[in-house]
Amino acid sequence: MDVASTIPFEALGYLFTGKEKVGISYSLLGILRFWRLRRVKQLFTRLEKDIRFNYFWVRCARLLSVTLFMVHCAGCLYYLLAIIYPHQGKTWIGSANPNFRETGLWIRYISAIYWSITTMTTVGYGDLHAVNTVEMIFIIFYMLFNLGLTAYLIGNMTNLVVEGTRRTMEFRNSIEEASNFVCRNRLPVRMKEQILAYMCLRFKAESLNQHQLIEQLPKSICKSICQHLFLPTVEKVYLFQGVSKEILLLLVAKMRAEYIPPREDVIMQNEAPDDVYIIVSGEVEIIDCEMEKEVLVGTLHSGDMFGEVGALCCRPQTFTFRTRTLSQLLRLKTSALNEAMESKQEDNHHKKLKDLNIGDLQEEGGEEDGDPDMSLNLLTAASTGNAAFLDELLRARLDPDIGDSKGRTPLHIAASKGHEDCVLVLLKHACNLHLRDMNGNTAMWEAISSKHLSIFRIIYHCTAISDPYTTGDLLCTAAKRNDLTVMRELLKCGLNVDSKDRHGLTAIQVAMAENHVDMVDLLVMNGADVVDANTFEFSSTSLNEMLRRREIGHRITVHDTTPKHEASLKKLIEGDQCEGKMGKSEGVKVNCARVSIHRGHPVVRRQNCCKEFGRLIRLPNSLEELKNIAGEKFGFDARNAMVTDEEGAEIDSIEVIRDNDKLFIVEDANC
Repeated sequence: MDVASTIPFEALGYLFTGKEKVGISYSLLGILRFWRLRRVKQLFTRLEKDIRFNYFWVRCARLLSVTLFMVHCAGCLYYLLAIIYPHQGKTWIGSANPNFRETGLWIRYISAIYWSITTMTTVGYGDLHAVNTVEMIFIIFYMLFNLGLTAYLIGNMTNLVVEGTRRTMEFRNSIEEASNFVCRNRLPVRMKEQILAYMCLRFKAESLNQHQLIEQLPKSICKSICQHLFLPTVEKVYLFQGVSKEILLLLVAKMRAEYIPPREDVIMQNEAPDDVYIIVSGEVEIIDCEMEKEVLVGTLHSGDMFGEVGALCCRPQTFTFRTRTLSQLLRLKTSALNEAMESKQEDNHHKKLKDLNIGDLQEEGGEEDGDPDMSLNLLTAASTGNAAFLDELLRARLDPDIGDSKGRTPLHIAASKGHEDCVLVLLKHACNLHLRDMNGNTAMWEAISSKHLSIFRIIYHCTAISDPYTTGDLLCTAAKRNDLTVMRELLKCGLNVDSKDRHGLTAIQVAMAENHVDMVDLLVMNGADVVDANTFEFSSTSLNEMLRRREIGHRITVHDTTPKHEASLKKLIEGDQCEGKMGKSEGVKVNCARVSIHRGHPVVRRQNCCKEFGRLIRLPNSLEELKNIAGEKFGFDARNAMVTDEEGAEIDSIEVIRDNDKLFIVEDANC
């Protein structure tokens, strides 16, 4: 049939008969060309399903083609009736133009199409109408056919137009219902404006939510889409730092993306912890509702997470989280988070994430505080070094000084494990620096015993502000415990070896009282001020031996005091930056006075709470040398600087400086 519909029967008839006008048989064979219509129908069907073309315009082209084709066929058949009718003057075209056969073909075709269109649209008949019975019968059937064709065209066009405006129509109906609701209940104008504004924003946000589309796709494609869209954002979330990519992919696949309009509450205060949210785009406000008054606590941005404190701690939400702008959020069920953690028990990276789920853990003595999970949450976050999550827990008003069964606070654990960020977070939330565990250790002791010197300096500085006996207590504790390692670290940090504790004792006094020979030797060799050995029942022989070794190691002895040795003595004294004194039986001994130098004026440092540490040096022989040393230590030209004591008084002579004095180097001598 496809081949038969393409054969030019009129041309073949001309070849066989030699006549330009072939017979009726050849014309009837030409009707086989209508077989091509099924191919045209299949073409439009394929185009409607082809995503490269717009469906609306393809459908309109199809309807237009059907209309033009029917108009053309009806016009041709109607003209055929006029040609074959024996009385040409009694036809629809012959009555208007008796010599229509002599007119041009285009004029006759236009006349036929004109009649067909006016008949189809039911606006005729004025000039061209049926004259004979055959034409009337044809028009009757043509008009009946037009009823179905018109219904088909109008129905399709109505569906196309209505489908494009359906959402807008529903939106307008909802706006009208809301307006009627406001009028019936006589709500204020301001509240009406808020309701209508919210509904408008909700209507705009609905077109952005793509979850329904994603749900129609296979699971593998959905996972690939979520991985491409949301994995880069999830990897930046602080809670998932260090977690394996396999678990992140498992979590991302269970997340649901939602667009939330502005000024909408995502989580209500005291709400049950059901979901955890991650911000992909937009801003979310943290609001604390107290006594019907809302207080803005902070603002979250892209890559931040909220709701995790309530979810992981199994407690009601602490704050209300409200969108400030149009925001895209990833919502993850708490149950899905727990399932992801439980499904990968063998994953080493998974332990970091699993440790944060404290709801199922039990620890001996953990229930003493009334809420066993709270201490475990803080202690676990401090132990894993997750400073961001620890900060979130403390912002949720958890007690930073809560302890475990051994009395260890989060500060103890963070200091012992070297998590400096966690220590800074705990200090920011005003934790107690002086708490001791069951072994009597403070967080500062944990830091120095673990050799985390940077953490020790931070805690030491904060503790020394409120407790003047901090240095003496540390040294005396190390001396009493005979902990040589800790004592060496303390002395390396520049602590004054002769500092007294709150009982008025120094470290060497405690060591001598406890008869710790090695500790006494260490303190003596580091310049400790020796007291009467008999007072503490310490061996005077051992003490004298220590002093002798200290003099050899820390002092210079000259047996000949004749003038020829005075230059050498002076050179040695100046080379060691020491001050000479005449001894009775041992000749000349050189005492090594030590001072601490600090940069800046003491008053200004106290006002600005300056945290810069000083430098412990040997006292030189002149102020010029002292300024040169200060310039080298602090990295500036101190030749014109001023030297002051702790009260701010200017020092103009090196002779007034004593051992263990604190000196301040002021760059601007005119200040």
